[in-house]
Amino acid sequence: MESNLRASLAVELIELMTKGNAHMSFEEAIADIPPHLRLVTPDKLPYSIWSLVEHIRITQWDIVEFCSSADHVSPKWPDEYWPAPLETLTDSAWENSIDQIISDRERFFELLKDERNNLFHPFEYGTGQHLFREATLIADHASYHIGQIILIRRLLNNWK
Repeated sequence: MESNLRASLAVELIELMTKGNAHMSFEEAIADIPPHLRLVTPDKLPYSIWSLVEHIRITQWDIVEFCSSADHVSPKWPDEYWPAPLETLTDSAWENSIDQIISDRERFFELLKDERNNLFHPFEYGTGQHLFREATLIADHASYHIGQIILIRRLLNNWK
Protein backbone atom coordinates (compact mmCIF):
# COMPACT_ATOMS: atom_id res chain seq x y z
CA MET A 1 0.00 0.00 0.00
CA GLU A 2 1.31 3.46 -0.90
CA SER A 3 2.91 5.09 2.14
CA ASN A 4 0.82 8.31 1.97
CA LEU A 5 -2.42 6.36 1.61
CA ARG A 6 -1.49 4.08 4.49
CA ALA A 7 -0.59 7.05 6.71
CA SER A 8 -3.86 8.81 5.80
CA LEU A 9 -5.85 5.70 6.61
CA ALA A 10 -4.09 5.33 9.96
CA VAL A 11 -4.88 8.98 10.78
CA GLU A 12 -8.56 8.46 9.90
CA LEU A 13 -8.76 5.37 12.11
CA ILE A 14 -7.12 7.21 15.00
CA GLU A 15 -9.50 10.13 14.62
CA LEU A 16 -12.45 7.73 14.54
CA MET A 17 -11.32 6.31 17.88
CA THR A 18 -10.49 9.65 19.52
CA LYS A 19 -12.89 12.18 18.07
CA GLY A 20 -15.81 9.96 17.27
CA ASN A 21 -16.70 11.97 14.15
CA ALA A 22 -20.41 11.00 14.08
CA HIS A 23 -20.63 10.49 17.83
CA MET A 24 -19.24 11.88 21.06
CA SER A 25 -15.75 10.88 22.17
CA PHE A 26 -15.16 8.67 25.19
CA GLU A 27 -13.58 11.57 27.07
CA GLU A 28 -16.59 13.81 26.41
CA ALA A 29 -19.04 11.11 27.47
CA ILE A 30 -17.36 10.51 30.85
CA ALA A 31 -16.43 14.11 31.65
CA ASP A 32 -17.57 15.43 35.01
CA ILE A 33 -19.61 12.42 36.08
CA PRO A 34 -20.23 12.89 39.80
CA PRO A 35 -18.72 10.03 41.82
CA HIS A 36 -22.08 9.18 43.42
CA LEU A 37 -23.59 8.40 39.99
CA ARG A 38 -20.86 6.11 38.64
CA LEU A 39 -22.31 2.95 40.23
CA VAL A 40 -26.00 3.75 39.82
CA THR A 41 -27.85 1.24 37.66
CA PRO A 42 -31.01 2.87 36.28
CA ASP A 43 -34.27 0.96 36.53
CA LYS A 44 -34.61 -1.78 33.89
CA LEU A 45 -30.99 -1.51 32.74
CA PRO A 46 -28.40 -4.17 33.55
CA TYR A 47 -25.40 -1.90 33.97
CA SER A 48 -23.98 1.27 35.49
CA ILE A 49 -21.65 3.80 33.93
CA TRP A 50 -18.81 2.11 35.81
CA SER A 51 -19.60 -1.31 34.38
CA LEU A 52 -19.64 0.16 30.85
CA VAL A 53 -16.32 1.97 31.36
CA GLU A 54 -14.73 -1.21 32.72
CA HIS A 55 -16.19 -3.27 29.87
CA ILE A 56 -14.70 -0.84 27.34
CA ARG A 57 -11.36 -1.08 29.17
CA ILE A 58 -11.29 -4.88 29.33
CA THR A 59 -12.40 -5.36 25.73
CA GLN A 60 -10.03 -2.78 24.28
CA TRP A 61 -7.14 -4.19 26.34
CA ASP A 62 -7.93 -7.66 24.98
CA ILE A 63 -7.92 -6.43 21.39
CA VAL A 64 -4.66 -4.50 21.81
CA GLU A 65 -2.98 -7.47 23.46
CA PHE A 66 -4.27 -9.79 20.72
CA CYS A 67 -2.83 -7.49 18.05
CA SER A 68 0.48 -7.31 19.90
CA SER A 69 1.12 -10.96 20.69
CA ALA A 70 0.26 -14.39 19.38
CA ASP A 71 0.67 -15.63 22.96
CA HIS A 72 -2.17 -13.51 24.36
CA VAL A 73 -5.01 -15.46 25.99
CA SER A 74 -8.33 -13.62 25.91
CA PRO A 75 -10.63 -13.49 28.92
CA LYS A 76 -13.56 -15.92 29.01
CA TRP A 77 -16.60 -14.55 27.18
CA PRO A 78 -18.81 -13.05 28.49
CA ASP A 79 -18.08 -13.27 32.22
CA GLU A 80 -14.55 -11.91 32.22
CA TYR A 81 -15.38 -9.01 29.90
CA TRP A 82 -17.68 -7.41 32.49
CA PRO A 83 -16.70 -6.28 35.98
CA ALA A 84 -18.21 -7.79 39.10
CA PRO A 85 -20.76 -5.53 40.80
CA LEU A 86 -19.27 -3.12 43.32
CA GLU A 87 -20.66 -1.58 46.47
CA THR A 88 -18.18 1.31 46.40
CA LEU A 89 -15.87 2.76 43.79
CA THR A 90 -12.85 4.84 44.64
CA ASP A 91 -11.79 7.80 42.57
CA SER A 92 -8.44 6.09 42.01
CA ALA A 93 -10.11 2.95 40.57
CA TRP A 94 -12.21 5.15 38.28
CA GLU A 95 -9.18 7.16 37.16
CA ASN A 96 -7.02 4.04 36.71
CA SER A 97 -9.63 2.48 34.42
CA ILE A 98 -9.84 5.64 32.31
CA ASP A 99 -6.05 5.97 32.23
CA GLN A 100 -5.70 2.39 31.01
CA ILE A 101 -8.30 2.95 28.27
CA ILE A 102 -6.33 5.95 27.03
CA SER A 103 -2.96 4.20 27.43
CA ASP A 104 -4.08 1.05 25.61
CA ARG A 105 -5.61 3.16 22.87
CA GLU A 106 -2.25 4.92 22.45
CA ARG A 107 -0.47 1.56 22.29
CA PHE A 108 -2.85 0.53 19.52
CA PHE A 109 -2.21 3.80 17.68
CA GLU A 110 1.50 2.97 17.66
CA LEU A 111 0.67 -0.30 15.89
CA LEU A 112 -1.41 1.62 13.34
CA LYS A 113 1.30 4.21 12.73
CA ASP A 114 4.11 1.68 12.36
CA GLU A 115 4.54 1.37 8.60
CA ARG A 116 6.04 -2.09 9.04
CA ASN A 117 2.56 -3.29 10.02
CA ASN A 118 0.34 -4.00 7.04
CA LEU A 119 -3.15 -2.80 7.92
CA PHE A 120 -4.86 -5.52 5.88
CA HIS A 121 -2.53 -8.50 6.14
CA PRO A 122 -4.00 -11.13 8.48
CA PHE A 123 -2.03 -11.85 11.62
CA GLU A 124 -0.06 -15.10 11.55
CA TYR A 125 -2.42 -16.28 14.32
CA GLY A 126 -6.13 -15.91 14.88
CA THR A 127 -8.86 -16.46 12.31
CA GLY A 128 -8.02 -13.85 9.70
CA GLN A 129 -8.01 -10.69 11.83
CA HIS A 130 -5.86 -7.73 10.75
CA LEU A 131 -5.12 -4.27 12.13
CA PHE A 132 -7.77 -2.49 10.07
CA ARG A 133 -10.47 -4.88 11.27
CA GLU A 134 -9.37 -4.57 14.88
CA ALA A 135 -9.28 -0.76 14.63
CA THR A 136 -12.86 -0.66 13.37
CA LEU A 137 -13.83 -3.18 16.06
CA ILE A 138 -12.40 -0.96 18.80
CA ALA A 139 -14.15 2.12 17.37
CA ASP A 140 -17.47 0.36 16.82
CA HIS A 141 -17.49 -1.30 20.25
CA ALA A 142 -16.54 1.87 22.09
CA SER A 143 -19.07 4.04 20.23
CA TYR A 144 -21.88 1.61 21.08
CA HIS A 145 -21.08 1.76 24.78
CA ILE A 146 -20.37 5.51 24.72
CA GLY A 147 -23.97 5.92 23.55
CA GLN A 148 -25.11 3.82 26.50
CA ILE A 149 -23.09 5.97 28.92
CA ILE A 150 -24.76 9.09 27.53
CA LEU A 151 -28.19 7.44 27.83
CA ILE A 152 -27.55 6.55 31.48
CA ARG A 153 -26.39 10.10 32.18
CA ARG A 154 -29.63 11.39 30.68
CA LEU A 155 -31.69 8.94 32.72
CA LEU A 156 -29.86 10.14 35.84
CA ASN A 157 -30.45 13.79 34.90
CA ASN A 158 -26.72 14.30 34.56
CA TRP A 159 -26.41 15.59 31.04
CA LYS A 160 -25.82 19.14 29.88
